[in-house]
Amino acid sequence: MSRIGKKPIEIPKGVTVTLNGHNLKVKGPKGELEDNFHKNMKIEVKVNEIIVTRPNDLKENKALHGLTRALIQNMVQGVTEGYQKNLEIVGVGYRAEMKGTNLLMNIGYSHPIYFMPPEEINIQTPAPTQISVSGIDRQLVGMVASKIRSIRKPEPYKGKGIKYSDEQIQRKAGKTAGK
Repeated sequence: MSRIGKKPIEIPKGVTVTLNGHNLKVKGPKGELEDNFHKNMKIEVKVNEIIVTRPNDLKENKALHGLTRALIQNMVQGVTEGYQKNLEIVGVGYRAEMKGTNLLMNIGYSHPIYFMPPEEINIQTPAPTQISVSGIDRQLVGMVASKIRSIRKPEPYKGKGIKYSDEQIQRKAGKTAGK
């Protein structure tokens, strides 16, 4: 049996979970998330925990068991604590700032780059070389941070570009002096 899938999900105080068929709605202090899950997975909402079970040991159901439990756990954690990804900008003259709700970046191109985030996502620039992406939906936070990083990926020689704050850039040696 799935080690992740068989763990019950604890419902913290202040969080309400409603189940309508295979549609699960989680409401907490930071907001509300809703998602539809596969019809094979059986989701039970008890007093202070959620239990996910599978009908049999088919390969598809084994895969969906742990996935469903992890997605529900992410929803519960998102409405209570939220998620945050931090990005760093490395390069001379590279910087970012907020213009209203949009992110304005000068990152070595001949023109400034404007990034318009989704409404559910909050972007902040605590310093000109730092970007903080936060929200309650883990998948959306990761996707927005990935899109921002893809605008100028870090290059391997000097490490210039946008990188995650905990990312290590593998450096390559430059050209060696000639004869």
